Amino acid sequence: MRAGEAAGTARVVFHPAGLDEELRTVVEEVQAGRWMAMRDLLARSGPTSGLRTARTQVLAAVAAGSDVVETWCGEEPQSPDALVMRARVAVERALRASRQHGAWAGVLAAEAREVCWSAVRVSPADPVPWVCLIALAQLDQRLAVREHQAGAPYGSFLPPGPWGLLHEAYQRDPVGREAHVRMLQFWLSRPRPMELVWNFTSWVEGWAPVGSPLHVLPLLAGVEKYRLLQAAGPLRTEDKGQWRLENTVVKRTARAWSYWFEAEPLEPRSANDLNVLAHALWAGARRAEAARVFEAIGPYASRMPWAYVASEPGRAEQEFVQARSQCRKA
Repeated sequence: MRAGEAAGTARVVFHPAGLDEELRTVVEEVQAGRWMAMRDLLARSGPTSGLRTARTQVLAAVAAGSDVVETWCGEEPQSPDALVMRARVAVERALRASRQHGAWAGVLAAEAREVCWSAVRVSPADPVPWVCLIALAQLDQRLAVREHQAGAPYGSFLPPGPWGLLHEAYQRDPVGREAHVRMLQFWLSRPRPMELVWNFTSWVEGWAPVGSPLHVLPLLAGVEKYRLLQAAGPLRTEDKGQWRLENTVVKRTARAWSYWFEAEPLEPRSANDLNVLAHALWAGARRAEAARVFEAIGPYASRMPWAYVASEPGRAEQEFVQARSQCRKA
């Protein structure tokens, strides 16, 4: 805790860049309509790193409401990074249109898919275009796109899906956090989603290396389960206490703590994953351990999971502050 800040009253910051200080500065540039800092940051991020994937995701969310990426493409039409960001932005706009039930979502998705395949051809070693293609799969309710009909790998006990796209992303980035989160979102868009989600996260757990953020994926699935139950009607006591009462969830929290937080990380830890783990530890009454995760988070809270588990979505900050205060006292 910083000097002069009382427990539970320290500032809380919801910022898309989270712990990434370099990215926070670039986000401000993009919001002002300037693209050169984005270009330089991606050049420094490495061609295949998880850091690059995470940064392009944040930058696309910031840039999707403006023409800053289109301006970059116009100024540097031969830039592979500019094309990758164009794919990122196109996918973000298609997903937003779908969430708003816009009639144009299908058209935007088709256009985004074409841009993604162009990025694949220009940047064959880059995992980001493949991650983008997986993200679009959740919009294909009828599985009409051939790439979304691939057979599942042995041992996953799952139906056909965009497995080939996931394999391509994995080949380029074996940690592949976002690729697997996007795959989880694909299963959430299918009928009987939680059965598919649990089978998928169990399969990932079976091979994820120590230090991988993929060990947080089952905790993310637990938050999604809670969100779906909350949307369906009044929650039962066991639903509200799943992080403390459900043996599988308790074990997965312990695994994420040991195999990810206490291990040497394979890539820089994200504020989103840290917030998910902090919540699971707090909700599971492991407050001394949660306090250590809150220390790593600093002021950088994330809307998910706190908005999902709060009594009202607008109480995300209060939920975060309450949990942090209780854990610090522990």
